[in-house]
Amino acid sequence: MLKCRTVWKKLAPLARSSSTVCRQNVRRAGLNGGRIPTCVPAAHMSTGPAGGGRENQLYILLVGATCVGGGVYAYQTIKGDGQRYQDRIDEISSRPSKQQPSALIQLESTAVEATETEAVPEPEPQAAPSPEEPSPPAPDAEALAPVETTEPPPGDSSPASLKLPSHTPYLLIGGGTASFAAARSIRARDPGAKVLIVTDEPVPPYMRPPLSKELWFSDDPSVTETLRFKQWNGKERSIYFQPPSFYINAEELDGAENGGVAVLTGRTVVHMDVRGNKIKLDDDTEISYDKCLIATGGAPRNLQVIERAGEEVMKKTTLFRKVEDFKSLDKVSRNVKSITIIGGGFLGSELACALGRRSTECDLEVIQMFPEKGNMGKVLPEYLSNWTTEKVKREGVKVISEALVKSVVCKDDKLEIQLKDGRLVKTDHIVAAVGLEPNVDLAKSAGLEVDSDFGGFRVNAELQARSNIWVAGDAACFYDIRLGRRRVEHHDHAVVSGRLAGENMTGANKPYWHQSMFWSDLGPDVGYEAIGIVDSSLPTVGVFAKATAKDTPKAATEQSGTGIRSESETEDTATSPVASSTSAPALVQQKDEYGKGVIFYLRDKVVVGIILWNVFNRMPIARKIIKDGEEHADLNEVAKLFNIHDD
Repeated sequence: MLKCRTVWKKLAPLARSSSTVCRQNVRRAGLNGGRIPTCVPAAHMSTGPAGGGRENQLYILLVGATCVGGGVYAYQTIKGDGQRYQDRIDEISSRPSKQQPSALIQLESTAVEATETEAVPEPEPQAAPSPEEPSPPAPDAEALAPVETTEPPPGDSSPASLKLPSHTPYLLIGGGTASFAAARSIRARDPGAKVLIVTDEPVPPYMRPPLSKELWFSDDPSVTETLRFKQWNGKERSIYFQPPSFYINAEELDGAENGGVAVLTGRTVVHMDVRGNKIKLDDDTEISYDKCLIATGGAPRNLQVIERAGEEVMKKTTLFRKVEDFKSLDKVSRNVKSITIIGGGFLGSELACALGRRSTECDLEVIQMFPEKGNMGKVLPEYLSNWTTEKVKREGVKVISEALVKSVVCKDDKLEIQLKDGRLVKTDHIVAAVGLEPNVDLAKSAGLEVDSDFGGFRVNAELQARSNIWVAGDAACFYDIRLGRRRVEHHDHAVVSGRLAGENMTGANKPYWHQSMFWSDLGPDVGYEAIGIVDSSLPTVGVFAKATAKDTPKAATEQSGTGIRSESETEDTATSPVASSTSAPALVQQKDEYGKGVIFYLRDKVVVGIILWNVFNRMPIARKIIKDGEEHADLNEVAKLFNIHDD
């Protein structure tokens, strides 16, 4: 019926034009008679030799032919539509049974009942999922949840959902403390922000300090699996900053209505296109970005003599940096008779004390060797370094000072370490703790500047390396307004620089003026906090007092409520007491017992560094002293500000 109506609409103009021709012929016939007729006889339209009879006959034939043609066209069209419809029905009916019936069949043929299926029918049969077909693999939940696995989210089984986002507003390269601090800062200022963290580690961001401190003193036999530990104050916590539920899958980031933080684990950024604002991963995946943070941290250094010693020696050597290194060394320490730690800095001394305490529980020999005269010899003044060495020895560690390694060989399944002075040390395993090399592999492809003196990416006061690229943490070489250009490798700097970079990525435009602190614990009884440039080659002045039971790292965490002391310090919760009126003693002598005290490091008679030895929650005072940059006639009076003489 609809087709006939369409045909008639096409033929109507033709019929009207034919009628107009007829009327014009009649009008001409009247004019030829010498007058305009007032009426036209009906017979005159169809008969008579004059007045257009022949034209009328042609008109009738034309109209008739048109009607017949239109009818034939309509008939053929309707017949063709019917045949095509039947062919469509036959084609659908002949498909395999696993395909679902079309919604079109249900609408046109109400007499046929729809087949019962487990899936909801779709308008197009091709799009309907079949219950017989296996669903696509769900995203790897363990990649984002190393502690506990979770079920894949419902409805996340389509192949498209497995694709990584091709673009992200905020891209953070590196999965350490600085990246997490930046992500948290970005989300605080931009609640709907979409943040993607790319890390080569198999786990989400975590804090590194417990790996060489509290985890070793845990009495939980499954600590390597849970990675939970008791702080010095007895409270338990995990090394992970947030539980797995805090993050969303990287594949879901594009569709996250309220944004979120996603972690792409086990991937390495191998190329950075600064002009195109995009990166390439090790699997050739490309991701573009609006703002990017480089927080790649660093890799532990190794001794060249060990690297040249061959595969056997390398298999028996640990470079301590990551969670997997802690797990590996813990296992080694339970299965060998002797471990030698090469390095007398923060990490080497902490691991020596930790393993030394374990040696009292099992038959384990722990050796620590370093080229300096005493532990922490590059940081502490000589008298305090010697005292620290004695402390480490009391923990059950055999200390070999002024030791320069000449060669390492593997003989009879034992490692033989030959020193340059002729001494020979035999051991089962080596831990190389000889420093950190900043990871600047992206500098070449990105065209970013690397500092020739300190290493790391050179950044401006706002931690920018380019207009939309920031750098934070160990890999950043920044300009300190008081102390000049520096690069810092400590937890507090990672927290504060990451947080500031995140703020600046959202438009804060703040300069980095913070004086970061760091701390080290030689077990629960001795610890120190430091700020600025602490270099034993500088002149130092130390003011000490007798320690009490509250002057220990354990007591400090009980008071502050946190095991990571810089967490409270950087949040401005540390107290600033009034200076004590108690008179300060004279400068200490080497024979004294260094229970607690303050060590000032001087450059051109100005304090540029401070160590608080078993003195805690006083860092804001030390920071102000360095910020002021003034000369002090009597540092004994300055030491009163820390109340070290109060019981």
